[in-house]
Amino acid sequence: MLTLPEIGLYFSFLMFLVGLAGVMFRKNILFMMLSVEVLLNAANLAFVCASKLTGTIDGQVVMFFVMAVAACEAAIGLALIIALYRTKASIEADDLKALRG
Repeated sequence: MLTLPEIGLYFSFLMFLVGLAGVMFRKNILFMMLSVEVLLNAANLAFVCASKLTGTIDGQVVMFFVMAVAACEAAIGLALIIALYRTKASIEADDLKALRG
């Protein structure tokens, strides 16, 4: 019988696969950023479940650092999306070349 942290680890693996597929196959930058957030949330869930399995709080501490990185990534990514939309009036990944120099 699987325990709750083991189920959480399997679920985090599935979430990671969904996020990875979203980053690889989407061309819209907004959806790519949402997929990166799913990847980071999957990593957070894996850290917390592994922490529960080992009986330490190390995974929970790492989770807070990952949440801080996710907040920074969201702020910088949204700024890039706004800059891209102002120059090209679209948010496709192929249009990122327009932001050079």
